Amino acid sequence: MSTFEQEVGAPAGTPGVSRLRKDAVGLVGVIFMAVATAAPITAMTGNVPIAVGFGNGLGAPAGYLFATIVLTIFSVGYVAMAKHITSAGAFYGYISHGLGQVVGMVAGLLATMAYVVFEASIIGFFAYSANDTFKTLAHVDIHWLWFALLGLALNAVLTYFDINLTAKVLGVFLVTEILMLGLTATVTLFHGGGPDGLMVSSINPVNAFTTNGLAAGAVGLGLFMCFWSWVGFESTAMYGEESRDPKRIVPRATLVSVVGIGLFYTFVSWMVVAANGVKAPEIAAKEFAGIFFNPTRELVGVWAVDLFKVLILTGSFACSMAFHNCASRYLYALGREDLIPGTGRTLGATHARHGSPHIAGFAQTAISVVIVLAFFFAGMDPYIHIYTLLAVLGTLAILIVQSLCSFAVIGYFHVKKKHPETANVWRTLLAPLAGGLAMIYVVLLLFQNQEAAAGDASKSLFFTLIPWIVLGFAALGAGLALYLKVRNPLKFDIIGRIVLEDTVERD
Repeated sequence: MSTFEQEVGAPAGTPGVSRLRKDAVGLVGVIFMAVATAAPITAMTGNVPIAVGFGNGLGAPAGYLFATIVLTIFSVGYVAMAKHITSAGAFYGYISHGLGQVVGMVAGLLATMAYVVFEASIIGFFAYSANDTFKTLAHVDIHWLWFALLGLALNAVLTYFDINLTAKVLGVFLVTEILMLGLTATVTLFHGGGPDGLMVSSINPVNAFTTNGLAAGAVGLGLFMCFWSWVGFESTAMYGEESRDPKRIVPRATLVSVVGIGLFYTFVSWMVVAANGVKAPEIAAKEFAGIFFNPTRELVGVWAVDLFKVLILTGSFACSMAFHNCASRYLYALGREDLIPGTGRTLGATHARHGSPHIAGFAQTAISVVIVLAFFFAGMDPYIHIYTLLAVLGTLAILIVQSLCSFAVIGYFHVKKKHPETANVWRTLLAPLAGGLAMIYVVLLLFQNQEAAAGDASKSLFFTLIPWIVLGFAALGAGLALYLKVRNPLKFDIIGRIVLEDTVERD
């Protein structure tokens, strides 16, 4: 047994498990990794043009403000749960404790699938950006597949070591991309906006629910793109076992990440709209990233546009690395419960020196390579197909899990009546209820706007299969849990229950 293996405080029958490195990362490190997973520069340059050009138009910044409010409300219950339960499986552990093992297993498989495909999705965007950047700046045309494989290899190597290395790498990339987005936005603010001024009406919450004159606009698509931009913020809970004080760090990191990301997204999207003026929707629909590059070129300089393109490249790589970490920890969390014989000593193992879930990490890399190669041999595009289709698939799954998590908070504190000292009407009942209903609304938006969100990729067979893939993983999770309940009650009892040391029922 390695230095990181020990028995855990879980139900009877829990096997010895390999644990992640304790006290490895602090508040700043957890925040960096969570915000890097949300990927500000990728979210802004990838999603804002769609929201402005095809969604709620000039009201897109108001959509980001609305999403900030909804996700902050969701986080109130989420962090209440985090004070008492710490698990690398995050949603998986929370939902299992709040809604029971069957629903927990469904959530575990859905969340794992989502984060697994998110890495491949972002690698597609990274490979596309790298090919374009090298052609534009270095006049060298290197096939996107080589960049994709290089990115996956780097993720496997960097995340093999102590999590502090990942946190430092992500921290550097994150700071540079925030500075770049902030530079253009701040210059626009002090310049007084663009041809039509600052356009303060763009952040009026009412305008989040209108198309602002767009003939082909869709409010649902605009709002969905806003919520999509946040995927990954909840990863703070995944690093609880490796943080120095999870009871305090995870709640603080979550709220700082949600509010910080939200205000930044709202400000940047507002300034982008203001910089382009009332023609912003027209520009976004035709030039896409032009709504970022054009103002940057005019207000800052050509050099800044070139730097912008490079930072989109490094930012997307940082995002893929963050998702690799998330996926690895979900695979590890499922593996260490040994629900499928043999996974406890493979996926559930940690490195004897670094305390990283190295085998789960390599498994995640292998899965991502297979996905990327499958799309490549099918003749699909890294941006139109890999990035878009996998993002829609993963987002649909993760939004369903977030909805379940909200109701799990209510189940944990009010149905099971756990920790009455934490429970109260606002924090653990009304806020989670409002957050859960809002998440269900966003899921419905995704269903209603799947074709618009997928664009040209909606013509593919994979797009048609997306709802069935999600349903299939949910059915598999429920089936596995019910099978264990009948055939192996001891293993059924520990589904989502392996939370280390004093964190099973923490005061």
